Amino acid sequence: MKRNGFWLVIALVLALVSAIGASLVQTSAGAVTVKDLKWETASGRMMNALLFTPATATADSPAPAIVVSHGWWNNREMQSANYVELARRGYVVLSIDMYGHGNSDPLPADELMVGGTGMYDAVLLMADLPYVDADKIGITGHSNGARAANFSIPLDDAADEQLVASVLLVDYDPIYTDAEGAYVNAYGTRDVGLIQAQYDEFFFRSYSPEGVPLTAPRDYLGTPNAQSFLHFGAAPDDIAGEVREQGTVYTESIDGTDAMRVIYSLPQTHPWTTISSTAVGHLVDFFDESLGAPTPIDAGNQLWQLKEFFTALGLIAFGILLVTVPRALLGTPAFRALATPAAPAVALTGRIPTIWFWGGMLVSALISGVSYVWLSQQLPVLGITFNAVPSIVPQGSVFFIALWAAINGLAAMMIMAGAYLAFAKKGGMSLRTSGVLPGWRAFFHGIGLALTTVVAVYAVVFVLDFLFKTDFRLWVIGVKWFSVDKIGLALFVLPLFLIYFVANSVAINAFNRFTIAGREWVNTAVLAVANSLAPLVLVIAQYSVFAVSGELIPGFGGIFSIWLFPVIVILAVTAIVSRKLYRATGNPYIAGFLNASIVALVSVSNSLVITY
Repeated sequence: MKRNGFWLVIALVLALVSAIGASLVQTSAGAVTVKDLKWETASGRMMNALLFTPATATADSPAPAIVVSHGWWNNREMQSANYVELARRGYVVLSIDMYGHGNSDPLPADELMVGGTGMYDAVLLMADLPYVDADKIGITGHSNGARAANFSIPLDDAADEQLVASVLLVDYDPIYTDAEGAYVNAYGTRDVGLIQAQYDEFFFRSYSPEGVPLTAPRDYLGTPNAQSFLHFGAAPDDIAGEVREQGTVYTESIDGTDAMRVIYSLPQTHPWTTISSTAVGHLVDFFDESLGAPTPIDAGNQLWQLKEFFTALGLIAFGILLVTVPRALLGTPAFRALATPAAPAVALTGRIPTIWFWGGMLVSALISGVSYVWLSQQLPVLGITFNAVPSIVPQGSVFFIALWAAINGLAAMMIMAGAYLAFAKKGGMSLRTSGVLPGWRAFFHGIGLALTTVVAVYAVVFVLDFLFKTDFRLWVIGVKWFSVDKIGLALFVLPLFLIYFVANSVAINAFNRFTIAGREWVNTAVLAVANSLAPLVLVIAQYSVFAVSGELIPGFGGIFSIWLFPVIVILAVTAIVSRKLYRATGNPYIAGFLNASIVALVSVSNSLVITY
């Protein structure tokens, strides 16, 4: 318990250092004020956003302003690199949760374009702020956040006064043609730039009339679409022989106003752009050229990586808390009865047990990989996943992962049943001693410990967010505060996650806990890797094929490999949490319920809500 107390204190200190450090970076050591806004927009919906106001932006000296947006299935914190760098250069920055994301209102399926999915509603708010120069408002977004920028252009055109002066699209195609298919300058006199990933999983392809891809994203610059964009909407026949290049700013007088167009083409993938220092540098250069930075700083001078370091520390602290908090609670009267350490692990011996151990992991990994690809090709499931058909499922992406998890949980149960009947029962394995049958009292008592832990660790997240406006995150993995409605969303998918994480905890601890080379930690490490093996192999295969051919594996969509990035880490970490809690309690269900609850909450607070 003394050792656990030490690590509990370490985790809390790391969490506090994470929040303070991240706050110092995003506030430029106090030179930028950060506010968490929630307001009813012109579209009649509630929107949530972070507002960054430099001290230099005042009513007497209004500053240029930029609305930044995340992509589909993400939230406002995914723009961290951009809002940190823009705010420290003197821009007023509003990082939004698009409708349906984060803590903004859900998005009706038939109103995806409303208010520019929230972006144009955010522009309207910015234009009313007394310290914002309403003649210098820019918008930028990644992926579907860039689509929101495209949605905002016709809204701005239809307004009595145009507010959007500058547009930077990131990893999303510009508007090339009108409703009749003719090339057009849809952006008018605005300055427009594009950051384009040469290995983009979704965009920047040319298609035949039959829908067959003709060019890969890495060939985008030479396509008629790209050249028309750089030529301000000119038709390809009118610009034959004049090939424009990436990285060069092209200007032209439109209705008496000088406008600019530029494409930055980068050799990276779609999700990597959100954490690319090169992309951030181009963003800084573009808005400096277009709007003028109140506090010019060289584009290569970037500090957002320091914030990423601090928020990653918080993520590590969160993982440690998942182990130390429940073990600390075991010392309290309420949960002391659960403190029954498991028997020491025994050596892996015998031909049949060894075959089942290694063979079971291999079969489990195979089932995991095959079922994931198979599920990604089932049209009824895809209709729900992408909210293309009416259903009771509010978050299709989370439902997809939870359904896949449940399939693997059922497979694990069958493998465990086979192992028990094949050799474990004859070898003297006791389901009660191993914790498979702990008794109803211990079972429900363990659930109480798991839920108490969830409340306690998220209390740390909520308090630090309240005090410092920071969360725990590293790239695509984020633990953040959430609004009350997320609890209902988590309960919707929790049963599916429970099937997997409870079965996984029982498998890891009751059936596969051995010493290997005389060390139990080797066994734990092997099982953690085995948990993540299938997702890891799928990701490596996808991007190896992409790098060589310029296209994805046929039949395996890019979003499905992207969703596996956080899964790889989560499955490894939950295996370790499961083992450590089992050693302290001999009860595999505690970690099963804890892991399932945490994963459900993390998932629903970082995804999209579509309503019908």
